[in-house]
Amino acid sequence: MKKRKKIFLVTLCVLLCLAILGLGAVLGINGYVKWVAGSRILTAEQAAELEDVDCILVLGCLVKGNGTPSDMLSDRLTRGIELYQLGAAPKLLMSGDHGRVGYDEVGAMKRRAVDAGIPSSDVFMDHAGFSTYESIYRAKEIFQAKKIIIVTQEYHLSRSIYIAQCFGLEVYGVASDYRAYLNQSARDFREVLARVKDFGTCIFKPEPTYLGDVIPISGDGNLTNDEFSDFV
Repeated sequence: MKKRKKIFLVTLCVLLCLAILGLGAVLGINGYVKWVAGSRILTAEQAAELEDVDCILVLGCLVKGNGTPSDMLSDRLTRGIELYQLGAAPKLLMSGDHGRVGYDEVGAMKRRAVDAGIPSSDVFMDHAGFSTYESIYRAKEIFQAKKIIIVTQEYHLSRSIYIAQCFGLEVYGVASDYRAYLNQSARDFREVLARVKDFGTCIFKPEPTYLGDVIPISGDGNLTNDEFSDFV
């Protein structure tokens, strides 16, 4: 009986130590990612003063069943369009999920920009931006961007900037928080875990789901239109 109790206590101590170490690692990595990216987060006005930026990368988010952007995506688009109009960059890169029939984030994103008066040729669509990591990987490898401004909500900016820095991009971020969002506490918690995950992903740098032919961001955004697009 005493032997069993001793084994139980030793096992419990080991598990407790492992849990403490794991929590310390998570908190440490989370803090490191936020610290590395912190100085790269700018206001829209500061971003507009940058020179030779290749593009404004707007990261995708949920599109509703009727094809309209969710509140979070709508705010990202508002900020991205504002930055373009301020002259922060000559091109917009809309990156999101268009991997399923009937669901098209990037088409809705480009439509919003074109409806705001931005020439279709200045708006690129990355149809295979299925994750933050893949969007940034493809921004560099497919669209040949070297200096970018990332637009997303503040909670998401640190990880986005960190990934871009790991790929050697000169990167800045501008937050798009125009309102409070439902379930943000849960989103903040998941983002801590996502920072840890992508910290590891950036060490190994796996290829994204799709690569494909190079489409330089300096060219014509209409080259990214699909067969169903009606942008002119």
